[in-house]
Amino acid sequence: MTKLNSKIPSGPLAEKWTKYKDTANLVNPANKKKLDVIVVGTGLAGASAASSLGELGYQVKNFCYQDSSRRAHSVAAQGGINAAKNYRNDGDSIYHLFYDMIKGGDYRAREANVYRAAQVSNDVIDHFTAIGVPFARDYGGNLDNRSFGGVQVSRTFYAKGLTGQQCLLGTYSSLNRQINKGMVTMYPRQEMLDLVVIDGKARGIITRNLITGEIERHSAHAVVLATGGYGTIYYLSTLAVNSNPSAAWKAHKKGAYFANPSFVQIHPTSIPQLNDFQAKLTLMSESLRNDGRIWVPKAKGDKRHANTIPNEERDYFLERRYPAFGNLVPRDVASRAAKERCDAGYGVSDTGLAVNLDFRDAIQKQGKKAIESKYGNLFEMYETITGTSPYDEPMRIYPAGHYTMGGLWVDYELMTTVPGLYAIGESNFSDHGANRLGASSLMQTSGDGYFILPYTIANYLSDEIRTPRISTDLKEFEEAEKEVMNQLEKLISIKGTKSATSFHRKLGKIMWDYCGMSRNEEGLNKARVMVKKLKEDFYKDLMVPGGLNELNQELEKAGRVADYFDVADLMITDALNRTESCGAHFREESQTEEGEAKRNDADFMYVAAWEYNSSKQIHQLHKEDLKYEEVEVKVRSYK
Repeated sequence: MTKLNSKIPSGPLAEKWTKYKDTANLVNPANKKKLDVIVVGTGLAGASAASSLGELGYQVKNFCYQDSSRRAHSVAAQGGINAAKNYRNDGDSIYHLFYDMIKGGDYRAREANVYRAAQVSNDVIDHFTAIGVPFARDYGGNLDNRSFGGVQVSRTFYAKGLTGQQCLLGTYSSLNRQINKGMVTMYPRQEMLDLVVIDGKARGIITRNLITGEIERHSAHAVVLATGGYGTIYYLSTLAVNSNPSAAWKAHKKGAYFANPSFVQIHPTSIPQLNDFQAKLTLMSESLRNDGRIWVPKAKGDKRHANTIPNEERDYFLERRYPAFGNLVPRDVASRAAKERCDAGYGVSDTGLAVNLDFRDAIQKQGKKAIESKYGNLFEMYETITGTSPYDEPMRIYPAGHYTMGGLWVDYELMTTVPGLYAIGESNFSDHGANRLGASSLMQTSGDGYFILPYTIANYLSDEIRTPRISTDLKEFEEAEKEVMNQLEKLISIKGTKSATSFHRKLGKIMWDYCGMSRNEEGLNKARVMVKKLKEDFYKDLMVPGGLNELNQELEKAGRVADYFDVADLMITDALNRTESCGAHFREESQTEEGEAKRNDADFMYVAAWEYNSSKQIHQLHKEDLKYEEVEVKVRSYK
């Protein structure tokens, strides 16, 4: 059993990161050439880490299951990226960004990691500007800002509604530079199927070539996972269809603790489900809440066209319930408020599962051209999908699964409980607590890859310079490869009647209904039984056409869905254990008279880190107590 050691430096909070960098071990340039690092993932976290490590002189192997790193899901981030530049002179600071993230996460994040993320945010913006990311500019030519939910300042830098795409393209160019220099070797269309641990240290991975089906062994002195989150557990989510938690889950089964799995963010502004044939939902950026007003009719079941309903018959419920923040309350608060109105019978659309996001007042005040310059591409995307123009009538939105705050447990150095295995970006748990503030995902992923991991991994690799390159002929590689082959052969030999997607869809419905925006003990226990039964059916009636040694996307899906069942069970276990409400984790048994989340700090102010027991196939809970030295822990209020 591994004892949790967060490795947080001593001293004042604002000096911890500086102190760490000043005292961490270094690797000289000649020795860096002798060290191999595997980076799995090419989103903003993975690509920034791979390019930075390559620039430093390490030999980097970078893996992605897409045909190009440009297809990583970071491309879908729309609204912006936070930094504490205070360009608006509205009182922002590193401390305010740190505090907003701690408060927004409902006091369930590690103080030192969050403060460091706020510190490096300014470096991230400077770096992206230097490599050509076309952030919006104000009339004087300076970088422009806008607000996001949960804050009262303007600190979000943006490139229209394409911020993720533009940041990823900038990072992609820096990654390509290192590929061209021979410092990074790119492995596209390769999926990680297992982690190889030798003498307790992460030493490589097993992958499947998704074109040929060939199983490959790859070794390194350290392994970095930048593989995103597990929001696709709900089947319908804002994530790319192929986003999945399998790489992190394989690492978990090899000894990496999984932290806070029940902390899953539901985004309030998704286009509602339009039919039964959808494979995903489409996000409408949170930035739209700067100018759009969210409302429902005051009368139940009012199905009049939105434009014909006068102001006095509209309920701007976020502005009514949370006057201090209005439409810019955090995502968990906005999502639950929308669900409450729809559940009470005030929802719009034929299904009643939608609310209005209206730009009428903003267009009248600012003019259509001004709104188009801010959100034009988002409006075009909405009209393409729904056939209606937000310039002419309100958008219809509804909450959807989006981002996972839970992930692999990491210490201050971003290392998991497996020495030599790091998790960065959304694949770790460290910076967002029980709820993530908007525009902090690009900030964290890029900060991890560009400005944090390059320091912390050197502290570990400095002890590896005498370790020769790892042979892939070792028995640990052989055993891991055998495990992978056994699982693939098991899946393909079932010869049932139902596709992996059909099982995923059913699993997603169970998780959405019972472990989604709200949870209760009865529903969670019911979900556990349903998931277990569905998993049994999966291994009896799964149908995977085709063979092993060829392009086989159904086999890919089947392997991921098999992992989803286990992830779902741990999410339910964690949600049952945490009998408080906090952030996006809303236990119906723990709420105020006004229906707000009610924390239990006395019993649950900790990170829940779950250890997998392979022999018994059960999980054991470890607790990392959270201590707040710089912030006052109090009831989170946006009223």
